[in-house]
Amino acid sequence: MTKPDPEFVSFLKSYPTYPTTHIIDDLRATEYARLDTGGHIYLDYTGGGLYAESQLRRHTRLLAEHVFGNPHSTNPTSQAATRLVEHAREYVLKFFNADPEEYLAIFTANASGALKLIGESYPFSNGRYLLTFDNHNSVNGIREFAHARGAEVTYIPVALPDMRVDASQLTRELVRPSEAGHNLFAYPAQSNFSSVQHPLEWIEEAHKNGWDVLLDAAAFVPTSPLDLSKVKPDFVPISFYKMFGYPTGLGALIARKEALAKLNRPWFSGGTIALASVQGNNYQLAEGAPAFEDGTLDYLNIPAVEIGLKHIESIGYDAIHERVHCLTGWLLHNLTAMKHSNGEPLVRVYGPAAMEERGGAIAVNFYDKDGKIIKHYLIEQKANEANISLRTGSFCNPGAGEIALGISRVELDVAFVLPGLEPRLTVDDFRSCIDGKSSGAVRISVGMVTNFRDIQGFLAFAKELIS
Repeated sequence: MTKPDPEFVSFLKSYPTYPTTHIIDDLRATEYARLDTGGHIYLDYTGGGLYAESQLRRHTRLLAEHVFGNPHSTNPTSQAATRLVEHAREYVLKFFNADPEEYLAIFTANASGALKLIGESYPFSNGRYLLTFDNHNSVNGIREFAHARGAEVTYIPVALPDMRVDASQLTRELVRPSEAGHNLFAYPAQSNFSSVQHPLEWIEEAHKNGWDVLLDAAAFVPTSPLDLSKVKPDFVPISFYKMFGYPTGLGALIARKEALAKLNRPWFSGGTIALASVQGNNYQLAEGAPAFEDGTLDYLNIPAVEIGLKHIESIGYDAIHERVHCLTGWLLHNLTAMKHSNGEPLVRVYGPAAMEERGGAIAVNFYDKDGKIIKHYLIEQKANEANISLRTGSFCNPGAGEIALGISRVELDVAFVLPGLEPRLTVDDFRSCIDGKSSGAVRISVGMVTNFRDIQGFLAFAKELIS
């Protein structure tokens, strides 16, 4: 009889609900066997989810058994593709419990594509764009549209150590919307840097004060349910590959019809119009989601979205969320307990050190026994050698990174106006301006099919850095 692993026994004492997620262990052995066959420790789920083999089989079978044509026609193969696309569109709304009378699902290339649709079309003139420091660059990028149209752009900072927003400061901004224009408030349901889960209650608070709300759900929905019958953001961008790995190159903007009516698209294209004229110099946009879907949709891959959503449903968010909670808690506890021989901590965590209102990503930097930071890219190199997939840098979230790493406004101002530089600031230029500080962090992200062995493998890797 095999002797029980004492570490696993200790883990189960701390997290007795973990065995309720056994369905995922069964799937790991069948649908995701390639992980263990290849000796992989995959801890980059915030960067991208992993697909099940059955998703590929079902999609391939669908393509092999049918003929599908470009949906922009009424011929038989076009109609067949149209039916699948519209069914997938309906299923996206059903999955997020969004009333089809209230919401539309618009297919995009990814969450960033969904965000660009909002930015280029939102009526910012004389309005305000309010956002948190903690946002993906694709949300930050919308400020350029806002600036160009004369809107006031305001950032709400996050504070160490937990990297949460000061709710009173947010309220002070929400109660003073522009009276002369439209107002858009943008924040992530879950940070892709610190994994902080920001309150969904902010949506209703913003609405009461006259704001439209953009809720970036890309990092949230892979492991947490979003019920759009209970919370009603105006715009919700997501990327499907982050949820279930396949297909890549497809996302969605789930948007309230009332909010979509405010948008003014700056151009038209094939697929977005009901009619257009060259001699008449006029056009009319299509109704509904197609008005925002430029060109021909990825109609052969869109059916795979429904297959992926059904795969998530077959497992259940309860099991996924509980598994991520247990494994992340164990990883946090053990990683923060690691000390060098002189008592100096091995890591510093950027974000919550406890599991309340946080997701499965842990952002850290590693330090030597003298308290000197070990460059994040060196950690990545070592992890690569151990066949561990994680991510380093600022994760396209510079606001959270600047706060976490203690990079000041003065240092940033110097970096962006260095004399004699070409207009393009290089990474080396930037590092020279923040000498002695890290320009990034290490992100270890737990996901749906992570298991205890993966976590123990990473902890063993971390222990090798202790001196």
